[in-house]
Amino acid sequence: MAYRSFVALGDSFTEGLNDPLPEGAAQDPNGITRYRGWADRVAERLAELEPGFRYANLAVRGKLIDQIIADQVPRAIEMKPDLISFCAGGNDLLRPGSDPDRVAKKLATAVRDLRKTGAEVIMFTGTDPRDTPLMRMGRGKFAVFFMHTRAIADMYGCHLVDLWPMQSLRDPRAWSEDRLHLNAEGHRLVAAKVLDVLGVPSKDDWRKKWPPLEAVDPWTKRREDTLWLKNHVAPWIGRRIRGVSSGDGVPPKRPELAPLG
Repeated sequence: MAYRSFVALGDSFTEGLNDPLPEGAAQDPNGITRYRGWADRVAERLAELEPGFRYANLAVRGKLIDQIIADQVPRAIEMKPDLISFCAGGNDLLRPGSDPDRVAKKLATAVRDLRKTGAEVIMFTGTDPRDTPLMRMGRGKFAVFFMHTRAIADMYGCHLVDLWPMQSLRDPRAWSEDRLHLNAEGHRLVAAKVLDVLGVPSKDDWRKKWPPLEAVDPWTKRREDTLWLKNHVAPWIGRRIRGVSSGDGVPPKRPELAPLG
């Protein structure tokens, strides 16, 4: 199928952190760092196949599912695109005391409303967090939520991009220094997976075989973990304590359905 329009909804994963744009195009006029990401990469490929293709990306880093449903879903419905990607809930599950069943109910309601427009909808499971310090403590909660996600995708006839078993994303070289967001190579692999699920030919293969990792001595690993806690985990905890988000004041990078240019 040739897609004429695509709207991407979600948080930092869909906004594209940390997949940098070409040099000189990293910041918008407001000084906000902008990124490329898997959704832009998918849109670029779809635009190659369909003249007049239009694309909007409403995703904003740090957003919770209630914010995405309130701010992004109605705008996507108004745009009436052929294709919508919807990935939400991950930031909610990182909060202590969050309930994956409750978050999944909100996800299901939003997906139902998006499908009523007649658009095809792409949904995602996340990667298995067993290799990530701290994150792996919530592995069971994430697993429950992603089982719900699979059921919702099946119920409403959505495309499902299942990242949980995707071995190419288990390699640390697919991730940025914060160990939470993909880097450019990780986003490229996800874009290839999305295109494969859509049945769209891609020059990339999401089944990448990485060369063996060089061995790291325990002291170096401990030093890297300490720096990670200091530079990434501590600021994240600080924002939670202050009740602020990395996405506060950040507008969508592509708020209108328009040609890529």
